[in-house]
Amino acid sequence: MTDEATRSKLIEMRLSAMAGAFTSQQSDPRMKELSFEERFGILVDIEYCQRKNNALKRLIKNADLEQNTANLVDINYSAGRKLDRETINRLATCEYLNNATNVFITGATGSGKTYLACALGCEACKKFYSTKFIRMPDLLIDLQTAVENRNLTKVLKQYTQPVLLIIDEWLLLKPTAEEEKLLFEVIHKRASKAATIFCSQYRPSEWYDRLGGTASPLTDSILDRIIHNAYQLNIESTDPEKDISMREIYNSVKL
Repeated sequence: MTDEATRSKLIEMRLSAMAGAFTSQQSDPRMKELSFEERFGILVDIEYCQRKNNALKRLIKNADLEQNTANLVDINYSAGRKLDRETINRLATCEYLNNATNVFITGATGSGKTYLACALGCEACKKFYSTKFIRMPDLLIDLQTAVENRNLTKVLKQYTQPVLLIIDEWLLLKPTAEEEKLLFEVIHKRASKAATIFCSQYRPSEWYDRLGGTASPLTDSILDRIIHNAYQLNIESTDPEKDISMREIYNSVKL
């Protein structure tokens, strides 16, 4: 079999990275010093890495992260905010995903909640966990549209199947009774099975009233499924009088 035939068959089998590496080996005199096993191992490693990189790109693209280049290593712990470094480092291991533990990130507008959530989302993608980012207003619109189009079951899967779901602007607006029912469906199906990150301007102690309090029969049911055994990160300013939005400091690039 000729080298060109070998290369063509590799491409036909969708081993394009290996095909390119094979061609490079043929023109590299240094490869003659290596054994067959060593050269073959290099080809396999190149194909493997290429496939992993492609999978990562797909995961990040499908995650729809608002900031898909967010990185935990870029977090500024000296920008005038109180950040729990120990908890963030623990979350960076993604162990909470294996345990289906939720995360609450709270703080004022511009404190860096979304960046931190997206950085955790990127970290989950790097470990090849399926991830989905959505603003709560957009989530409710998607679910309501699905009800109208009679395909709620299909749309629900987009938000219940990912290993990590990030809901930004959680309870920014108080949901209606119908919206609460739809939220309950998402949260109920994810409870104890998958992790959800909730980003909110309101602390968990305020969520009861935001969900309707005693006036809503679903308030306790929703909170019961997300509050217990969750990591909580509240981003506070060390000097509220001199507080500056993280968007202004980093131009919406870094936390």
